[in-house]
Parts: sequence; C-alpha cells; structure tokens
Amino acid sequence: MAYADSIAGQILAEHLAEGELTPGGEIGIRIDQTLTQDATGTLVYLEFMSLGMDCVETDLSVSYVDHNTLQTGSENADDHRFLQTAAARYGAAFSRPGNGISHQIHLERFGIPGRTLLGSDSHTPTCGGLGMLAIGAGGMDVATAMAGAPFYMKAPGIVSVQLVGELPEWVGAKDVILHLLRKLTVTGGVGKIMEYGGPGLKNLGVTERATITNMGAELGAWTSIFPSDEMTRAFLESQQREDDWIPISAGRNAGYEEVIEVDLSTLEPLVACPSSPDAVKPVCEIAGLKVDQVAIGSCTNSSYRDLKLAATLLRGKKVHPEVSLIIAPGSRQVMSMLARDGSLADLIESGARVLENACGPCIGMGHAPPTGGVSIRTFNRNFPGRSGTADAQVYLSGPEIAVVAALSGRLTNPRETGNRPEIKDPDQIVPDDSMIIKPPENGEAVTVRMGPNIKPLPELDPVPDELNVNILLKLGDNVTTDDILPGGAKVLPLRSNLPAISKHTFALKAPDFARRAGESGDIAIAGGHNYGQGSSREHAALAPRYLGVRVVLAMSFARLHRANLINFGVLPVIISREVYDKLEARQDIVITGIHKALAESSVTSVTVSGNSFTFKGSLDLSDRERKVILAGGKLNLLKNLEI
Repeated sequence: MAYADSIAGQILAEHLAEGELTPGGEIGIRIDQTLTQDATGTLVYLEFMSLGMDCVETDLSVSYVDHNTLQTGSENADDHRFLQTAAARYGAAFSRPGNGISHQIHLERFGIPGRTLLGSDSHTPTCGGLGMLAIGAGGMDVATAMAGAPFYMKAPGIVSVQLVGELPEWVGAKDVILHLLRKLTVTGGVGKIMEYGGPGLKNLGVTERATITNMGAELGAWTSIFPSDEMTRAFLESQQREDDWIPISAGRNAGYEEVIEVDLSTLEPLVACPSSPDAVKPVCEIAGLKVDQVAIGSCTNSSYRDLKLAATLLRGKKVHPEVSLIIAPGSRQVMSMLARDGSLADLIESGARVLENACGPCIGMGHAPPTGGVSIRTFNRNFPGRSGTADAQVYLSGPEIAVVAALSGRLTNPRETGNRPEIKDPDQIVPDDSMIIKPPENGEAVTVRMGPNIKPLPELDPVPDELNVNILLKLGDNVTTDDILPGGAKVLPLRSNLPAISKHTFALKAPDFARRAGESGDIAIAGGHNYGQGSSREHAALAPRYLGVRVVLAMSFARLHRANLINFGVLPVIISREVYDKLEARQDIVITGIHKALAESSVTSVTVSGNSFTFKGSLDLSDRERKVILAGGKLNLLKNLEI
C-alpha cells in the first residue's frame, strides 16, 4: 500500500521540495498558483512588498476582489486600487470588482488538474473539485509562496471517501458534505486530506464536486480532492480549456489512513442548525420552522447549476410575502448565462433580490437578517454573529431546501413538493475574461497607489526568554476566527489598517477587550479545543499580537490559525483539560526558559500567580517553526534572507 499512489500523494510527490512523504513529518511543496482576495490580499501584498521581491515567482498569481465590494466610504475603493496597481507592479493578474467570487472564477478559468494552488482564503480547496491540490493558508505563507518559497505543512494523512450509489431526488452535493460533517464533526478532518473516489462519482459534475471540496474546510481538513476524469474533461472543454485537462486517479496500490463509504442512495435532505456546520439534522425533523430570510449563493452554491435550479423552481411563482430572498451569483459568467437563457428574468419576476457577483452576505457584507430572524443560507458557515445579526438563527442547506423555504415561508421537506427538475451543465459557454486584467510586461514602471487607510506592517520583537503575562480572556471550545476578529461591513474595510481593526478584537466575546489589552502589557488567551476554527484571516492572529497577546494556551488549535500565530511570533501552547480547568481569567502567569523550551519543543514550566501549581505545556513545533517564533515572526526571519 503506497501513500504516493493516492491522488493527493501523487501531486505531493511531484511537488515535493523538502522533507519526506511520511505522514506527520514536515514537508515543503512547490506552489504553482496562488490566489488572494481583497479582505486578506491587502496584507498579503504588503508582506510580499516587505520581502523586497521584484516579481511573483509562481506560474500564476491572481488577485481577486470579492469580499469588500460594499463601498460606503473610500476605504474599500482605495484598497481595490492598491491591489490593482500592486498586481500590475509585481506580475499578478487582477480580477476586477464585480467579476465574481475568487473560488468560482478560479474553478472556471484557471484551475488545472494536478497542479498546486495556495490561497489566502480557507475555501481555496474548492478547486479540488477538478483534481487540483488546493490549500487555504495564512497570508504570510501565500506571500512567501508568491516569492518562490515552498509551502510548509505536516505531511497529511489521506482519507479515502468512497461514494457508491446515486443521489436520490431532491438530494444534492450539499447534502453529501453535510452528511460527512454530521458523521465526522468540525474537527474530523484535522491533519488530513479527504480524497473522493468510487462509482458514485459518475453522476457528480465538477461544480457539484466543488461544493463538497469547498465545505470540506469545515471538517478542518488540509484540503479535499476528486479525481480528474471524464467529468473534469467535460467541464474544462465547456470552458474552452480542454488543453488543461489531464487524467488523475488513485493507483492500484494506493494506501489510506482510513476508508469511509458513503452510500449516496441513502442520503436525505439535510440542514446544519445554528450555530455550527456540523449541527446537522434531516430537514424533516425540523420542518415547519418559520423562515424570515433565504440567501442563495456564496462560493459553496453559486454555480450556474445551483442558480438555474433555483430559477426553474421559482418560475411562475412568487416569494412568500414574509420572506426576503437574496440571490448572489458566483461569477459574471454565471450571471451572463442566467441572463442569456431567461433564468435571470425568472429570478427577478419571483421577487428575489439579485445581488452583484460577490461574497456579500456570506461574510456579513450587507443583507443581515432581522433581529432574532431565521435565515436559510446555502453558505458554508453559520457561526454566531457572522450574518451581521448577533441573535439570528442561521441554517445551512442546499439550494433545493432554500428555494422551497422561500416559496412556502417555512422550512419544508422538498420531497413533499413534487418532482425535482432536471438541471444539466451547458456543453459550451462563451468565456469573457475582459474583467481579468493581465499584468504588463514592464511592471517596474507601475506606481503602487496606497490610500490613507493602508498602514505599514508593525515591527514585532523576538520572543523573550521569560514572559510575565495576564490571562485576559478565557474561552471555551471551537472559538472561531469570527469570534476573535469579526467580519462584516463595519470591520472588513479596516483590513489594511491594523491599529483600527485591532480595536474590534474579540468584540463579540468581550467588547472591552481591546481597551483592557491596552492597559495590561503582555497578555495571554486561554481556550479549549479547536481554538481558531474557521477562516484563514491572519488578522485574527496579528491583531491580538498587536494588542500584546504573546501566548495562547489551548487544548488544541485549528490548523490555519495555529500557523498564523506562529507566523507572528505568538506561542501556541497546548495544555491538558486539567490545566484548562484550573486557569482563570485575570490570572498572572510566568513562562520561563522559553528559548530552551523552543529548542526542545516543550515548555518546561509555567507559574500561576496566586496559586501554587505549575504545569507543563507542549509546543509541538518543527525546527523551522521554532526559528520563526524565536525571530518574532516569519517576516522577521525572511525579509533579510534570500527566498
């Protein structure tokens, strides 16, 4: 049984730059493509510029604008101008505002089977739907990949998900990933790649597969990947990119850490209940719930197939008078196809509110539900407050359930409404890449334009040998990056202004945190399991560090957030349940012998003021990660070195 015979193993082996393909050991892989989006990309390009590079070194880097498109002031527009000029200066393509969501566009126009993609967005694995090894990462890791450096990761365990049977009527790809989330939970994929195979693949198109790989991020997995087969070829041919197709499948001797079989024929319509993607129930168990809002879109379910289904179900009908239906197409290509075949008219005539091609309400950028409202969304996350309304009850579903709820005003089992229309992807589309601006040949002649909201990166000092810190906040399990630093229309425009955005740190959990941090010197945070679950936003590590957080004590860390903490010189200390139970907010702790502990990958002692107990915590760092923390962060370590 060979690790490198799996689909993921084949791509990892082909791109291996450092280390050995032994699960658990650190490896460095070459990155072919990168993507950034405007909410994370401003920081990525500031970091890239700090490295002193003249041009990106990848085969392709694309800067997308899809998050901060609500322009209520100059901040977002200034950031868009910065990103466009920075892309031109350093050799990246630029996808203009309105062109669509990064993951949908990259799937359509740039993703290539067998290549590696690193994105400063946790849902970058979307492109795994066409056989690409696509990984979400913190912005610093993307910036260094753009500079030609390897991306470092622990060689993952690979889980084979064997799909058998055929999806029954009214059950879609969203129900497949919701089923896996119910089975495995939001930590079930930590340290793993989810690799799909089996005879059930033959009826799943690329955009359906992409729904599954997109939301595999909620499992905590490194990424998810499908074979590149005839379905993949058909998709690329429809995009007039047939030359990009190559077949990729698992070898006969492929070895896996675990094999999970999913009989598609046994699945039923599912919803994720508030407020976690793994709080999954059959819709029939909660049918009858009154609905206030329905939102269809996001990078999970905004393809032509998804919205064509919605338009067909809505044709000749009207949205329930007490429901607001919101439609956000994933790309301009999708919007154009809907307009050409009359589906856009069906959506408009039903009473739906059609938004621009962007992330929109998925990241709280407008269209928040009413106070205490129930919102059914085809999105990927339903964390508290993420919708923009603190007490909203957000349910996640596929478009089938969402449309039926919009028509009936209640959560309804779609199987009770008649036959589901048959929707097929078009054989050919008419590509229009006019809103993707290619970089000029002479980028050095371009002046990068920075608005007044863009502030320089802070200087971070190296970690000292001893830290005296106050535990300013103690939190529970599954603390999300939205908990640490919220999104939404108020906060997102400040992504390029660290002093301003840091004032919103932990605003949902402790509104006075930033003020108290400013009065406390060096501080620590205590958390439970899966600390930092959610997005790749490195601001959720950098803003606390800017406020004085030097240590996070937790029982376990989400992969992306842990990497971001390390990249900014914050100690991610793993503690036991017994220690967690003893810790209290406002306690002072002393950590001594840090340099020696880093050398040995284990914190030797922690003293808690006011108590007599000491405890040990684990750092579990690679040699490279120890150097990063000792330097005070990755930028400190690399900016004076040759990449």
